[in-house]
Amino acid sequence: MSKFWKKFKKALRNKFLAGILALIPIAITIYIVKLFIIFFDNIVSPIIDPFLGFHIPGLGLIVSLITIYLLGVFITNVIGRTLLSFFEKWLNYIPLVRTIYHTTKQILGAFSKSGSNFEKVVFLEYPRKGIWTMGFVTGQTTGKDGTKFYSIFLPTTPNPTSGWMLFIPKDEVIPSAMSVEQGLKTLISAGSVAPSKMNLVNKQTDEREVGSK
Repeated sequence: MSKFWKKFKKALRNKFLAGILALIPIAITIYIVKLFIIFFDNIVSPIIDPFLGFHIPGLGLIVSLITIYLLGVFITNVIGRTLLSFFEKWLNYIPLVRTIYHTTKQILGAFSKSGSNFEKVVFLEYPRKGIWTMGFVTGQTTGKDGTKFYSIFLPTTPNPTSGWMLFIPKDEVIPSAMSVEQGLKTLISAGSVAPSKMNLVNKQTDEREVGSK
């Protein structure tokens, strides 16, 4: 009886834990979406509700999304880009606001799919030989002796907005078959959604095999 009770408690605990792990992401998602809707409702409702005479939950979010889309259409034409340029020049005269605006814009520009500064994903041995880490190529340059170097951004995980800038000889990195988008997903998830197969090599094993021949 005691053995059966222990198994029952263990199974009950595992099922309860599985339920919690399934519920928490759903609850957090619902909570964030609710905050998102309330945030836009609080902005738009004071303007629209007096005309309607009543409040429609979620209308603020719909109006805001339409406004954001129209803003995107506007700033992608010549007039919109010109006005945005003037606006950014005006912000340069406000020290704190200028720093916040340009830092945010650079981060979003770096990780947006359409305007990414990353050319491709590569693997390099860091912080020591035999340990591989993932980096993003941001450019290429040539050294004084003619050596070709990659400019590589080595981000931290799971927050990819900070990291290190490295110059690595091209022959010391391994190209990855992952797209930049896949690389970012792998990085942000701390490797939990990494591809099941990657073209990494164990150089120590290769060296031992060569030495044994």
